Order: sequence, then C-alpha cells, then structure tokens
Amino acid sequence: MPTDSILVARKDASSPEIRLLPQLANRHGLVAGATGTGKTVTLRVLTEGFSRIGVPVFLADVKGDLSGLARPGGDHPKILERAKLLGIELQPEAMPVTFLDVFGEQGHPLRTTVSEMGPLLLSRILGLNDTQEGVLQVAFRVADEGGLLLLDLKDLRSILTHVSDDADAIRARYGNVAPTTVGAIQRQLLSLEEQGGDQLFGEPALDLADLLRTDLSGKGTVTVLAADKLLRSPKLYAALLLWLLSELFEQLPEVGDPEKPRLVFFFDEAHLLFADAPSDLLQKIEQVVRLVRSKGVGVYFVTQNPLDIPDVVLGQLGNRVQHALRAFTPRDQKAVKSAAETFRANPGLDVEQAITQLGVGEALVSCLDQKGIPSPVERAFVAPPRSRLSPLTPEERAQVLAASPVRGKYDKAVDRESAYEKLTARANQAAAEEAAAPPPMPRGRQPAPPPTVGSQVGGVVADVAKRAARAAGTQLGREIMRGVLGSLFGGGSRRRTKLW
Repeated sequence: MPTDSILVARKDASSPEIRLLPQLANRHGLVAGATGTGKTVTLRVLTEGFSRIGVPVFLADVKGDLSGLARPGGDHPKILERAKLLGIELQPEAMPVTFLDVFGEQGHPLRTTVSEMGPLLLSRILGLNDTQEGVLQVAFRVADEGGLLLLDLKDLRSILTHVSDDADAIRARYGNVAPTTVGAIQRQLLSLEEQGGDQLFGEPALDLADLLRTDLSGKGTVTVLAADKLLRSPKLYAALLLWLLSELFEQLPEVGDPEKPRLVFFFDEAHLLFADAPSDLLQKIEQVVRLVRSKGVGVYFVTQNPLDIPDVVLGQLGNRVQHALRAFTPRDQKAVKSAAETFRANPGLDVEQAITQLGVGEALVSCLDQKGIPSPVERAFVAPPRSRLSPLTPEERAQVLAASPVRGKYDKAVDRESAYEKLTARANQAAAEEAAAPPPMPRGRQPAPPPTVGSQVGGVVADVAKRAARAAGTQLGREIMRGVLGSLFGGGSRRRTKLW
C-alpha cells in the first residue's frame, strides 16, 4: 500500500485540501475543543487515514462510540451532506479492529504485571504520599533482590507484609518502615481492588508487538481499548496509558524520522494525565513524549482545553486541530487566547474570534509542511469518516472478537509461582519448624520423655503437608523475572525482546 498523505479538512469543494504528511506524523499532535464540537469524529478520521496507509493505531474509546470503526459506513445523512459540501467521493470502508478491555467484558483482557507498572505509577494510582511511596520503593527493591516476582496484587500485598514483618532487618539498609505506613498502602490496595483494578494486574501480560500489526491488505490494525468503565478510575486510566507509552519507548529501537510512523497513539481525556501530577512525574511525561518520536511513535492528545496540556508538552505538538471553545469564564477566555497564539498566523483570519464561532465539525487546522514548519492556520470542515458512526451491537462485537488475530492469547488468566506463593511457603515452613521444635524447659524441672515418632507425624507433619499442598496448587511454571517499569519509571533489571 503506497504511503500517501491523510486528508484532514477542507473549506469547500473548490478550496485546497488540508493534509497531514505521514513522514511528519510522529511529530505529535493535538485535537482540542469543547464537548460536542466534533473531536471524536476528527479522531475517527485521523485513525482511518493512518490505518489506510498501513500505520497501526492505538486509541481508548472513552464514550463507547468508536467500535463502529470495524464496519463500513458513509450512509449517515450528515456524512453524505459533508461529503457533498467538500466535493469528496465517499467510499465506505471498515478498519481492522482489535478490542481490548481491562475488565474482559468488551474485548480481550488487557493485563500487565505489578513489576512492569513500577512503583512510581502505582503510587499515583493509589494516591500515596511521599512517605508511602518510599516504602513501596523499598518493597520493590526487596522483591527484586530476593528474586520474588510481583505479578498481581496478592504478590504486592505479600511483599508489603514481608517488609513490615522484617522491618528491623530492613531498617539498617533502607530506613524505617512503619507498620502504619504499610497498613495505609494495604488499605489503598483494597480500594483499588474494589474498583476492579486487580483485573489489570496478572498474566498473560500484553505483548506490545500485538499493537504493531497490519492486516493482509496492508492496513494498520486499530487497537481499541474499551475505556468507558475504566474512566471511572481516572488515575488508573491515565497511568495505564502512560505505562503503554513508556513501554513502547523502551522496547522500540531508534528509527529517527521514518516515512510513516510505526504506531500512532491517541491519548483521549488527556487532562487526566496531567491533573494533580507531581513535578517529577510531569518531567517523566515530558521526557517520554519528547523521546518517543525517535522511536517512530506519534502521540496525539485529545482534550477539551489546550490549557490542560503543560507548555513543555504543548510545544512539541506540531499537528493541530482546534474545534470550538466557549468563552464564558475568565479561564475560558484565557484558553481561547492561548489557543489562538499557538497557531502560525494567517493574515486573512482572526483566529481568536474564529475559535468561539466554529460550528460542529468545523475546526482551525494547521499541519506541518515538508520542511517541518507549521502551515498557516486555516478554518475548515473536517473530512467525513468512512466507517460506521453507530457503535457495534453485542453480536457484531462478538464476531470481531471471534476473528481477532489474538483470540485465545489473553483470554485465560495464568497464576504461576510468584512472591505470594514463595512467601507463603516460607511462612508455612517456618511455622512448621517452630511447631516441631521442643518447647523451652522450665528451670528446675526434668525434661519430659521425647514424643513417639507416630505422634509427631500425626500432628505437625500432617499440618505441614496440608499447607504445602495448598501452596503447590498455585505454582504454574518456571520463574521469569520481569523488571520494574522502564528506565524512566523505575529501577531493576529487565529482560526485553526488542520490537523490530
């Protein structure tokens, strides 16, 4: 499939088309605008364009209305009207779609391990303070040094309990670990589990190579993360997408500026990523966004207000589609002014005034030209999508899942031997040894006759056997140490297979 530019918008049938150049698509982008102004349709049009030229796309479906990408459309009255206005010959087209879902309800289960998520992002998900985050860092370090896999939440609980129980021995190396701090972390883990967050952690973990697929016709696979339920836990949603982005940065080799991106990553509801984020995390986010470009990954932030994006990140977003903003409050007015100032000026257009006057599906558009310079901003209508606007029915979604290239790969959870099983076995062994040891002899009394062999077997050994059987039931396979999330988000050794 030849690489071609992507039609984004046009004023009318007689005006030049505004196109996004694939070789500059990894310079990132922004789709912004108030609710109901057309951001989702713009996201859909860009997704279709990238897929059509063979670029895989990852996006989160936060409202549950993007599943129609998997079916041809073009028959909606408003779509037909837009195509006629812009002089576009509309060809209905479906995209190759793979559905993922943390909860395993609307797609294949999406999982990662506790180790791969790392202590920094976990601390953000759990809302930990600095002291609690420090204790979590210690727990990860102890697990790493002890060869204890942290795969799911019960592994994390076990290592925290271990750290608390061995606080005296750990204090000399890592500082004080207060039981009250460990207890506070444990309570936050319980809260996360009640929100369904425990379903995110475990195995089989997501293989990022599955995000980089193309189908037999050469179209890029569109991976849609069902996020309408996940968005109820906004910190979990933001941390998950940031983890995915940082993992792509880690695993992909440097490619510079390719003819087209290896992957385009849409970060919808981007304000959740930056809201209340500590300064050190903001620095890491800025690093990832800046450096992942050289790995051939384009990141497109989708948000209501450009002020949601920090200036250090906003300055890296070269391709922009700005839908209408409302100027009802001083903050709204500041957003309008700020958005207008970020565009390259067009002498024939009052950008600040136009932002508040744009209709639904209309936008201010500026894309990078051949030299990597933003084009003068133009007021135009976003091109109509070719896929179906309405969501899939449950039956249609089931058909897509049945034909998925990753069918069966993630659907069944695996619980192999990890920190929980190992620490439980150690505790059982210690309890058995303590029970088998003769009690201390009181002063002034003669030792009692030793018990018979039969009585020992009938008591302690039988109890040890029961406990060992329960522990062995959850040991499923050999150990593979997975490191803590990324060189940017934590320490620890990692065994990684490069994605070429």
